[in-house]
Amino acid sequence: MTAALAPVAVLDAADWRRRRRAHEERVDAWLGPHLARRRRGEKHPVEDFLFTYYSHRPAQLRRWHPGAGVELRDADPAEFGRDYRPVAAGVTLDTAAVRARRAESIRWIRTLLAATAGRQPHLGCFGMHEWAMVYRQTQAEVRHNAWPLRLSPEETARTVEANRIRCSHFDAYRFFTAPARPLNLLNPTRETQHAHEQPGCLHANMDLYKWAYKLSPLVPSELVADCFELAREIRTLDMRASPYDLSALGYPPVRVETVEGRHEYVQAQRSFAERAAPLRARLVDECDRLLG
Repeated sequence: MTAALAPVAVLDAADWRRRRRAHEERVDAWLGPHLARRRRGEKHPVEDFLFTYYSHRPAQLRRWHPGAGVELRDADPAEFGRDYRPVAAGVTLDTAAVRARRAESIRWIRTLLAATAGRQPHLGCFGMHEWAMVYRQTQAEVRHNAWPLRLSPEETARTVEANRIRCSHFDAYRFFTAPARPLNLLNPTRETQHAHEQPGCLHANMDLYKWAYKLSPLVPSELVADCFELAREIRTLDMRASPYDLSALGYPPVRVETVEGRHEYVQAQRSFAERAAPLRARLVDECDRLLG
């Protein structure tokens, strides 16, 4: 992977500064409340998740990158970091150096995304992964114990036991309580991740944000932000359908313990799968461009 990537665009100073400013303003709307809560020592089980579960720091999300093969006129390499090099017109990402370091990761991500996209979405999980994470636990033991459960521990357990749990996502499954794991029809592992992930899974679609930022700065920051925005909305459904009562925070529950609630969940899950598909395809295309 030593060949240079042909430039896909040359942006004059006004254009790239406008794009950078728009990206920063967009991200600041998400970062501002999170950073304010962090200063106050407050936690939010929905809005803070993407900043605490994933490793991409707020400052990294806010920093704008044009992506591979883009030249920025009248730019200073010091503004963009060590991965950029000067060219006659300004600066560009040193794509050959970055993709040489990331080659194995790019191939791994591309294989996972393409395999996931090639499967039929499974829409019958009803969000039971979140219920399995509190199965047979007391209020003091659950992860978000500052917030009450909607049902009693006994009713929560009966809801889990009454539904077939078919979680295909390893990073959700690994948070199941020990008594819940044998109830899952699958046994996903990190090694079998490529064989199990499917495009109806909320967490697989939320993880598009992770794969996008792991490809940064080789992909445009606007794509990373698009994936973040979708993940943020998915997290809202994830927690509304969970056993937690977050109505005090303005999140009415999706009562998946009822027929009506399960129907509502499936409709939202299908919509997210449809919205995730073009983002997954864009990431695959970026990987192909880099690997090609």
